[in-house]
Amino acid sequence: MFENLCTLPLSSELFAQSLHPTEPILAVGLSGGHVQSFRLPPVAGNADEEEDGDTSVLSTGTSTIETEWRTRRHKGSCRTLAYSGDGEFLYSAGTDSLLKVASSNTGQVVSKILIPFDPSTSGADAPTVLHPLSPQTLLLATDSSALHLYDLRTPSSFTSGKPSQTHHPHEDYISSLTPLPPTEQSTSGFSKQWVTTGGTTLAVTDLRRGVLVKSEDQEEELLSSVFVGGLPSRPGRSRGQKVLVGSGNGVLTLWERGVWDDQDERIYVDTGRGGGESLDSLVLMPEGVGDGYKNVVVGVGDGTVRIVRLGLNKVVGEPLRHDEVEAVVALGFDVEGRLISGGGSTVKVWQEKMDLVDEDEDSDEETGAGKRALGGDSDDSDADDSSDEEESRKRQKRRKKSKGKDKHGGNGILGFEGME
Repeated sequence: MFENLCTLPLSSELFAQSLHPTEPILAVGLSGGHVQSFRLPPVAGNADEEEDGDTSVLSTGTSTIETEWRTRRHKGSCRTLAYSGDGEFLYSAGTDSLLKVASSNTGQVVSKILIPFDPSTSGADAPTVLHPLSPQTLLLATDSSALHLYDLRTPSSFTSGKPSQTHHPHEDYISSLTPLPPTEQSTSGFSKQWVTTGGTTLAVTDLRRGVLVKSEDQEEELLSSVFVGGLPSRPGRSRGQKVLVGSGNGVLTLWERGVWDDQDERIYVDTGRGGGESLDSLVLMPEGVGDGYKNVVVGVGDGTVRIVRLGLNKVVGEPLRHDEVEAVVALGFDVEGRLISGGGSTVKVWQEKMDLVDEDEDSDEETGAGKRALGGDSDDSDADDSSDEEESRKRQKRRKKSKGKDKHGGNGILGFEGME
């Protein structure tokens, strides 16, 4: 279904990636504390451009992946990052206990706050997930199971570093966060509820009422989640809206929206003696990409990417190989419909195959890796200091625990002088 266009090497291990909502731009957060913004080239325009038999613009040598900017954003690792809903800002959070807001065009920091300490240890509380819920609300989850809500309309949220709300939906670290689409009765058009996974439970939290419900103990680690709507509905049983959750043992569970006490279906994505590989990342395949079915793309702990077709509820096609060893910790589709996978020290760009007749032929096109252009590195001589090795060792111990990571509009954001 997809062929690899290029492999993009990174200067250190990838902990997070985010795709711009309106432009073909990819941002990555790395173990060395760097945040880097890449602009991907446009997709091949028409058949006339491909008369020479070359199906990949990335391999012609005429198009490159360009570094728009690169900076050492955090002292320690950059654990998570996300674009604002309009793409104007890029939020990042790191093990230096700082949440920073930067211009997505230039990388220039415009605001920052100190992440609250873990009250049980009085020490740093490392971030795990960032999500701009709306132009007014930013969500930040941490290792201590804290879920902080920042009101971006209130300047004191950033000057004092104090969240407007803090919840603890789980007893363990928060591994994923998925907003639930607004209902038909919504007047704002923005989500006010979201699903989180943490340890072995799933929870639903409401912006106005706090934690609404927590599932039974699933007796398996829950690592990733994604919302899927538009599924066939069954009167009295299903609205056709589900949250899919990836576990640490290769099982994808399906949860009916509004029925949160326990899962209602299971899909075995990876099986093996003693349990399958972890399902570290999930993304819904956009409409217009693929074969017209509802497909979910799964990043697996063995370095493969697999496609699950809903309805059939099974894996289809051959696995895509991202890495021989490292887990696929991040997945996304850019505005051009290309699949972006991240894990280890590489990012890969995949494009839908043009000739579906050859679907069964060898899809490993990595030898045609495209050229890239890296720039803006003059301030990065300290990119790989001695802390990287230590951070990597710590992260290896936590791989099962935190998704293979050492893991949007911004109204009212303040600007401060002297920020890098």
